[in-house]
Amino acid sequence: MKPQKTKFQIKVVENIRTLSNWTINPWRRYSIALILILLGYLLGSSLGMVSAVLELMDPVSALLSVIFIELFIKLRRRLRFNRTNKIIVLLLDSFRIGLFYGFFTESLKLL
Repeated sequence: MKPQKTKFQIKVVENIRTLSNWTINPWRRYSIALILILLGYLLGSSLGMVSAVLELMDPVSALLSVIFIELFIKLRRRLRFNRTNKIIVLLLDSFRIGLFYGFFTESLKLL
């Protein structure tokens, strides 16, 4: 039995198509990638900072961070061969790079 398409699923697909059409211009694509790198960095540095300040479960938070990044990598592998998902792969990679960079700079602060 095939799952039913809901209005939400249709809207998500339409929004992804609209974003893909909007980012045909390279400057828009690079600006969105830069924004996601900065958001990933903000999230990565914030998570590292909260974990360090509270001194609660550092190994568990490190494990969750690695699992989070690995899930992004697995998702990227599924999407990379489909040319229609090129913008999604770019957005995932940009966010993942920013997140990793935020974790890395926070780890250097803790030394």
